[in-house]
Amino acid sequence: MKINRSCSRLLKPIYHTPTHPPTDALIPLSPFDTVTYQIHEGLLYAYRPPNPTNEVIEQGLRRLLAEYREYAGRLIFDDNGRQCILLNDEGIRLVEATSSSPLGSLMDKPSPCYLDLHPRITGREDELFQAQLTRFACGSLVVGCTVHHAVVDALSFSHFLIAWGQTVRNGIPVLPLPLHDRSIFIPRNPPHFQFEHSEIEYTAHHPTAKHPELQHTVVMERTHFSSDFLAKLKSKASVENPCDKPYTTFECLTAHFWRKITRVRNLGEELTTTVRIPLNGRFRMRNSTVPMRYLGNVVLWAWPRSKVKNLLSKPVGNAARLIHDAVARVDDDYFRSFVDFSSSKEKIEGLVPSAYAGDVVLSPDLNVSSWLRIPFYDMDFGTNPPHLFVPSYSRVEGFLHIVPSFTGIGDVDVFVSLMDKDMGSFLDGLYYLD
Repeated sequence: MKINRSCSRLLKPIYHTPTHPPTDALIPLSPFDTVTYQIHEGLLYAYRPPNPTNEVIEQGLRRLLAEYREYAGRLIFDDNGRQCILLNDEGIRLVEATSSSPLGSLMDKPSPCYLDLHPRITGREDELFQAQLTRFACGSLVVGCTVHHAVVDALSFSHFLIAWGQTVRNGIPVLPLPLHDRSIFIPRNPPHFQFEHSEIEYTAHHPTAKHPELQHTVVMERTHFSSDFLAKLKSKASVENPCDKPYTTFECLTAHFWRKITRVRNLGEELTTTVRIPLNGRFRMRNSTVPMRYLGNVVLWAWPRSKVKNLLSKPVGNAARLIHDAVARVDDDYFRSFVDFSSSKEKIEGLVPSAYAGDVVLSPDLNVSSWLRIPFYDMDFGTNPPHLFVPSYSRVEGFLHIVPSFTGIGDVDVFVSLMDKDMGSFLDGLYYLD
């Protein structure tokens, strides 16, 4: 299916007061912003007709940018070497596109055509937010967005997208407005380095890309799990759970995928395999509560690990417990220790963030991102909510997105990227509860 991009331009904020804010203000990035992946992430929304016109959607976005100026700014370094967002209102990229074909089932199965439905991620890293409006012959609309991860995490981005829909519907941004202050993460005096962060969030080694030549052999698939299957999986995984309640859907699904993917990779038994799991501090910091409306990143990672032999020889409940325990350790104390550590020039001297987006092959490891608690489906321009929401096509082997399914309440979809040679056998055994 051919997508015709007819127009590409920068959109600047629309202000409703004669006095505009200064365009030389700087917002230094927080420690959480600097240790995350320095890349654009892409999302796609599909809407059935009727839909607002492009002009109406565009005007709502421009009005919203007056309250979310970071999106229309640029990343720079100040005189002290700190990375900052310059609130210069330079603008966001908007692309308008059409297709002479109906949308049909184009987005039901992941394919590289996803990449044609949002602006190109490479080559425009200075533009922090991009959107593409693609109209199909059937009247359907696909809204494809990309955002630079240094600006926001997934939860904060979802609030922006929901506010975009509200602004289109109501003409003005809906309260509550975002909290812009990124200096709220104040280290303790004296600092308390309760945990070791130098080989977790930071590393002394400058990462290099792993197997970039294999990118064309990585494929992405959507796997679907009904609520009935999930109930059976949770029951099986929680048989020997020492806690009073069963493991969560996320813990059980991640354990299931960890074992299934490790098996088809044919790894050595003594090799250690690790799962990188992002965790949002808004739900975990007690003593320094971060408001849900905070605009920025508040994410650190859990790292469950196991020898391949132990992971595969023991039941799924063992993997679920490893994940549960690793997630539980990233608590308020851990987040506060990270703030203290990352604010110490002496501690971070010579270190660089360990989050590196250049890897094409993560094996023997996984990176699992859960969006089960993030309200992406609430982005409504006023005619109807999206009937489909998907992450963009990923060619990073071992990367998983867990999202609520559009097919039913309680169902879950997992988007998984693996080597083409492994995907067939992986799918063949995926729904067998061993």
